[in-house]
Amino acid sequence: MSDHLYAYGVVEDADFELDIDGVAGATQAYTVSHGPLAAVVTDIDTLDPELTDENARAHDDVLQDVLLDAGGRTVVPMQFGSVFKNARTLKNVLRGGRRAFTKSLREIEGLAEFGVKLVVDEDATVDADEIREAAGERFAAASVQEEENDRFSDRLVMNRSYLVDRDERAAFDEAVDAVTDDYGDVLTVQYTGPWPPYNFVDIEIGTQQ
Repeated sequence: MSDHLYAYGVVEDADFELDIDGVAGATQAYTVSHGPLAAVVTDIDTLDPELTDENARAHDDVLQDVLLDAGGRTVVPMQFGSVFKNARTLKNVLRGGRRAFTKSLREIEGLAEFGVKLVVDEDATVDADEIREAAGERFAAASVQEEENDRFSDRLVMNRSYLVDRDERAAFDEAVDAVTDDYGDVLTVQYTGPWPPYNFVDIEIGTQQ
């Protein structure tokens, strides 16, 4: 077993294990606790994991597994590459960041992030501003908060992240379905999630290697 720990996110103090496909080939995630907090980790044999598509996808997938575990957990996500030399170093970070982590966990309790992209079909002519306004009103009505992301293509009418209450997931699904019904002949709706609230949590974490 490696002494190094790769951390995915922070939850309220909990003791659990998950069979996963993690970063750098890890197959089991578990928790390291300190006080009221616990970090979800896997073992790793390097302090500098390679940022490959496979590892990035594994990081996201493990966080999604945690989010959906035990009927739904609230998790503050850590950025890719958060590696700690040992458990003591990680516990020091949990202790030092206790106030920020606890505040974030309280603010996002019961919430999850969903991504929506509206991509205009090739050769279709649309009023992008009108679609963005109409679709945005539907999504905003079924969500708690939204974040505008980069529209990196001329065909990308909308690229937003939404914070949605788990109890209101059906309403948000219906909003997505309604937009698909209204504009499905001229654009494609790309709908992803649930994810931990990457775009709605801002905590700087030092790995203290």
